Amino acid sequence: MKRWTRGRAFTLLEILVVLVIIAGLIALAIPVFQRVLEGGRATSCVSNLRNIGVALNVYLAEHNMVMPVLKTGRATRDEDLPTIDNTLDKYMKDRSVFACPSDRKWAAASGTSYSWNNALNGQRATNLNFLGVVKDHGRIPVLGDKEGFHPYTDSKVNILYADGHATKEINFFTGN
Repeated sequence: MKRWTRGRAFTLLEILVVLVIIAGLIALAIPVFQRVLEGGRATSCVSNLRNIGVALNVYLAEHNMVMPVLKTGRATRDEDLPTIDNTLDKYMKDRSVFACPSDRKWAAASGTSYSWNNALNGQRATNLNFLGVVKDHGRIPVLGDKEGFHPYTDSKVNILYADGHATKEINFFTGN
């Protein structure tokens, strides 16, 4: 019978050093992972806004290109106010687009994570005017996040513009 020979084993100090190195690497990886995860949520939010923009265009086609008259939002789902989630929902297959993946309170309470720009209420989509000066549809905000849901982006919000593009950039105060 063969006897076990005693070979070189790791010392307690070597094991602790390895554990400290692994813990340090994990501590560095967690914020990176959070940024990547939040980046995915922000991208999904932009996609939601684009889908709502498509639904808005279908609405406009059915209503002689006149923007709906909506409230900016409502405090609770129980309020009977016309908002994007109960007006444009008829044009959506999936109501989940009204909730930003990073929103932890607004969509559940009020029905949507997004605020409507009520300065556009009742305007013809072909002649939109924002604040009396902005007429470029690429700089007229239609919808935006109710608050800064996206901490790793410069503006912290996503916005749908009247020309149909949605972005993480605020660009409606950059001249005429």
